[in-house]
Amino acid sequence: MDALELLVNRRSASRLAEPAPTGEALENILRAGLRAPDHGTLTPWQFFIIEGEGRERFSQLLESAAQAAGQDEKAVEKARSAPFRAPLIITVVAKCQQHHKVPVWEQELSAGCAVMAMQMAAAAQGFNGIWRSGWFTDSTLVREGFNCGELDKIVGFLYLGTPQLKASTTIAPVDTSAFVVKF
Repeated sequence: MDALELLVNRRSASRLAEPAPTGEALENILRAGLRAPDHGTLTPWQFFIIEGEGRERFSQLLESAAQAAGQDEKAVEKARSAPFRAPLIITVVAKCQQHHKVPVWEQELSAGCAVMAMQMAAAAQGFNGIWRSGWFTDSTLVREGFNCGELDKIVGFLYLGTPQLKASTTIAPVDTSAFVVKF
């Protein structure tokens, strides 16, 4: 699949199974994330690889965060089971700093671009994933679990694996006119 075809036909996959990307495939995914636009060469991101026993630790962290937030038992169970939706999760944290030329919001966008690049690199290698966020990204407990400083932002959790459902190869064309305004 060429790059343009990959970009215009991108779809997230929420049902993911083994195998997860490993070895060279995972290295390619991480390298793609490191090539995100980076004004000022600040490298404003950090990637946390969650797999194997790390998913259990992440499950306990999300469960604790849900309990601390006063969630009901159904929401606590959903939080507890979230890390088992995929065999590999990459948590991306925007490691932001005050900078005279590069505002914090731009550093956050750079980290977001890293997530997109990693998802595309996974798809290019036959894997897929889904970028999840939600209230967990602002949870004090979750932020502490990922060593977030005051300016840092968890931009998302990239769930990766092998899609369980085959994506449709016939994707309806998108009418860009609804989103584009000439200036």
